[in-house]
Amino acid sequence: MSDLLPAESTAQECAAADPARVLETYPAHETDLGRIRIRRILPVRQRRLIGPWCFLDRYGPLSFTNEKPMDVAPHPHIGLQTVSWLLSGEIVHHDSLGTEALLRPGQLGVMTAGGGITHTEETPVENSGQLSGVQLWVALPEAQRNGPPAFGHHPAPPVLEEPGALIRVILGDWMGRRSDGAAYSPMVGAQLTLHAGTSTALPLRPEYEHGLVVLSGDAVFEGQEMQPDTLYYLGALRGEMQLTTRAGAQILLIGGAPFGETILMWWNFVARTQEEIAAARSDWEQHLRFDDVRAYQGARLRAPQLIGRPIVR
Repeated sequence: MSDLLPAESTAQECAAADPARVLETYPAHETDLGRIRIRRILPVRQRRLIGPWCFLDRYGPLSFTNEKPMDVAPHPHIGLQTVSWLLSGEIVHHDSLGTEALLRPGQLGVMTAGGGITHTEETPVENSGQLSGVQLWVALPEAQRNGPPAFGHHPAPPVLEEPGALIRVILGDWMGRRSDGAAYSPMVGAQLTLHAGTSTALPLRPEYEHGLVVLSGDAVFEGQEMQPDTLYYLGALRGEMQLTTRAGAQILLIGGAPFGETILMWWNFVARTQEEIAAARSDWEQHLRFDDVRAYQGARLRAPQLIGRPIVR
């Protein structure tokens, strides 16, 4: 991103006759992350936040031999959490706390930036030759956004069965089953694996707004064939959702209570004011606040020029 992006989330006003019928669709746009071509699904201009979720990139599936497709050099974060979730392949995470974590499919990596952290993400030397996954960001609320940084590696997030579907709880909670990952706002992140040839009704919290993204396979929601790399925003006030699949599907669900704070997003920073963004950029460029990632062999990323004006919703 090259502009300051103000974002505040409120559940969309729904039609009084049928408040559960909100359904907005936003196709992803492609961009590059190092050597990988990715699809950026959130934010879009019309929808900056879903609960506290403020960013979603989808990469892969891809196969490779001698390449190193994931090689994201040291870069800083403030005011957010990064959430790494793989469908195939491996990523090794290093950060300025000295953490080293090898992430595999079905394992959660969640990094809390707080007031400032530096990290890298790489394809390890020993790998399966495949890579597919998502990275998400969660905006931290005021009480935690300037706190100490941390990283959590959780090899076995909760898994539970619903009729016609297997649910992996990535972050937050699903109907009483809670992820071990640190969460500071009411939220849910889950991978839904729909069994082939099923139609299933899955519960939702009506006080949350929700979004869906098809990761693989085929699915129909409310009679509409769902497309890959597309954000389906469901609004709030829904108590359940009906999903149908022919051959089976993997779907990402994100949601949460509408985030009650206005945020600014620029590059890798989530803040509240332009002054905070400018200070974080200056500290990064002057090697202040953000420590090095000693395990990485190579130069760290340079911050882009801080130009442009805020985009007003």
